[in-house]
Amino acid sequence: MFRKLFYNLVKRYRHSTVPGWIMLFFDVVFFTIAFCVAELFIWRIESSMTWHSILVNFGICFFVTLVFFYVFKTYRSIIRHMGLNDIFRVLLACVFMALTCGFLNFLNNKLQVVATLNNVIPSYRLVTMLFSMLALFMLLGRFMILYIYNQYFKRRRREVNVVIYGAGAAGVIANNALKQDIHVEYKVVAFIDDDKSKVNQQLDSVPVMRARDVLNPKFVKNKEVSQIIIAIPTIRLMHKQAITNRALDLGLSVKSVPHISLWMNGSFSSTQIQDIKIEDLLEREPIKIDNINVIREVLDKTVLVTGAAGSIGSEICRQLLQYRPKKIIMLDQAESPLYDLQFELKNNEPYKKSVDAMVFVIANVKDYSRMEEVFEQYRPNLVYHAAAYKHVPFMEENPYEAVYVNVFGSKNVADLAIKYGADKFVMVSTDKAVNPTNVMGATKRMAEIYIQSRSTDRTHFVTTRFGNVLGSNGSVIPLFKKQLAAGGPLTVTHKDIIRYFMTIPEACNLVLEAGAMGEGGDIFVFDMGKPVKIYDMAKRMIQLSGLKGIEIKEIGLRPGEKLYEELLATKENNIPTYHPKIMRAEVRRYSLEDIDREYGELQDIMYTLDDRQIVAKMKSIVPEFISNNSVYCDLDKKKDA
Repeated sequence: MFRKLFYNLVKRYRHSTVPGWIMLFFDVVFFTIAFCVAELFIWRIESSMTWHSILVNFGICFFVTLVFFYVFKTYRSIIRHMGLNDIFRVLLACVFMALTCGFLNFLNNKLQVVATLNNVIPSYRLVTMLFSMLALFMLLGRFMILYIYNQYFKRRRREVNVVIYGAGAAGVIANNALKQDIHVEYKVVAFIDDDKSKVNQQLDSVPVMRARDVLNPKFVKNKEVSQIIIAIPTIRLMHKQAITNRALDLGLSVKSVPHISLWMNGSFSSTQIQDIKIEDLLEREPIKIDNINVIREVLDKTVLVTGAAGSIGSEICRQLLQYRPKKIIMLDQAESPLYDLQFELKNNEPYKKSVDAMVFVIANVKDYSRMEEVFEQYRPNLVYHAAAYKHVPFMEENPYEAVYVNVFGSKNVADLAIKYGADKFVMVSTDKAVNPTNVMGATKRMAEIYIQSRSTDRTHFVTTRFGNVLGSNGSVIPLFKKQLAAGGPLTVTHKDIIRYFMTIPEACNLVLEAGAMGEGGDIFVFDMGKPVKIYDMAKRMIQLSGLKGIEIKEIGLRPGEKLYEELLATKENNIPTYHPKIMRAEVRRYSLEDIDREYGELQDIMYTLDDRQIVAKMKSIVPEFISNNSVYCDLDKKKDA
C-alpha cells in the first residue's frame, strides 16, 4: 500500500516542483530518525533518563526545529536544482536549532529558570549529536531524492561532451548552467585556459588544460568532444576568431557566453549560450572615431536621411540620434520598413528619449516636386543620401528604373540641397562604382560624378565608398541562412569570387566621420580589410550550422557580376587622412558644363524607354563601364569599333 502510494506520488511530481508540505514531511521524518539515534547513544551514557524526559525532549526539540525549518524555508528547495545556497540554508537551520536548544539547557541547568523541567531540557551532548545527525540525514536525504530522480524519473536527454574555453568565473557559471539544461545532458570533459597558473588544476573535478592539449584531433576523438563553449565574455575578437576557426577545423560546433550585461535579469542559463555566427568570424576590432567631429557637425542641426528604412539608412539614423540633432527627417518610399523603424525608435532605449526630434516621411527621391516640398518645409542643414537601388541582377534587367532613382534621384536631392542652403551633402556609394561591370555600379558612379561636381561655397558635397555590409538586406549571408534553413544547397556564383565586408554599424560610423571631415568634392574610401572568398564563407556557415550533407552549388556569375570588387579605379590614387581607416580618393574631375550636357541628353533618352539606348549613353558618360556576362556586352564591341 505504502509502496504504491509512494510510486504514485513520485510519478505525479517527477516533471514538476514537489510541494513544500511533502519536503517538510521528509524533513520531519529525518529529524525523528536523528533524534532517536541521538537518544539511543545518550541512554547508554545517562541510564537515569526516563520515557517521560525523552518525550519532553522530543517535543521541545521538534518545536524548535520546526520553527527554524519555517524561518529558513528549507522545505522550499527544488531538489533537482539544489545548489550551495540550499545546502547552506539547511546547515544554518540546524545551527540555530542547536544554539536555541543549548541556550534553553543553559537557562534550566545554570539559572534554574525552568525548575519543573529539570533533567528534561536536552543536554549539550544530545543537542550536539542531534544537530550533527539531523544535518547529515537531511542532506543525505536530499541527495538520495536527487539521485533517484536523475536515475529513474528524469527525462532521458541527449548526451553531449563539451569543452569550456575559460576557467574563470564565466566558465564556472557556464558549467553550472549546463548542468541544469533539461534537454541535453552536457558532460564537460575539460576546461581550457591561457593562464598558466590554472593549467593542471581542477575545476568541479574537471581538469584545466592548455589549448594545444585539447584542440587536437587525438583528444577530440578520444573524449568524443562535439562542442566547445567560449566562456570569456571580454575575449579579444582576433583571439575568438582563432579559437573558432581551429574548433571548426576539428569538426566541433562553437558557442559562446555573452557579456554579463546581456544576461537576462542579471542571471544566466544554458539557453543564453549563443551559437557563433559567420558575422563573428568576419568582424574586425571596433573602429574608434572622433565623436567630437560628429557632435560638432550634428548637434542642434536639422538632418535629412534618404533611404532611412534601409540597412545603412536606418543605422545612420540610430547613430545620428546619439548626437542630439534638432530634428532628423527619416525619408523612404518603403512604407512598411519605415513604419518598423518608427516603432523601433519610438519604443526602445536610448532612442525614445529623442522622440520629439523624429520626423518620418514617405516620399520617392525621383519625385522632384515631393522632395522640394520636404526641403521647403524642413530646410535641412545636413543631408545623408542613402536611397538607392542596389541589387545588381535586378538593375541589369531594369536600367530605366536604376537610372531614374540612382542618378536622377540623387540629382534631385543634390540640387535641392543647394537651392535650400544645406551645409553638407553626404552620399553613400559602393565599391561597385569602381570600374563598373553592371548597370547598378555605373549608375552609382554617375551619381558620384554629379555629386562631386556640385560643391559650392555654401554646400559641401562628400561621397563615401565602401563594400558589402554584413547582414544588409539582400546580401549573401541572409541568403545562405535561408538556404540552410531549407536544407540546402548553398549557391555561389563562382568558386573564386571574393568580396569585402564590414559591419553595418562600422560602415555608418565611418560615413559620419568622413562626412564630418569632408570639405567639398571629396570621395572617401574605407579600409575594408582583407577580402573574403564567398565559397569559403559558405563552407564555414555549413560548419557553424552543424548540419551534415549540405552541398555548395556553383551556379555561374550573374548578369553584370564580377569576380572581385575594387575600391579604387585604375587611374585613381588614395591619400591618407587623419583617420587610419579612411582615405581620400584622387579621382578624375569632370567639368560642370560637360556633366550638364551629358545628363541632359540622358534625360531625353529616358523618355524613349529604350534600355539599350539608355545603357549606351551610360557607357559614353562612364568610359570604364564595361559590361560583364550581360546582354549589353555587345555595346562595348560597338564602342571599341
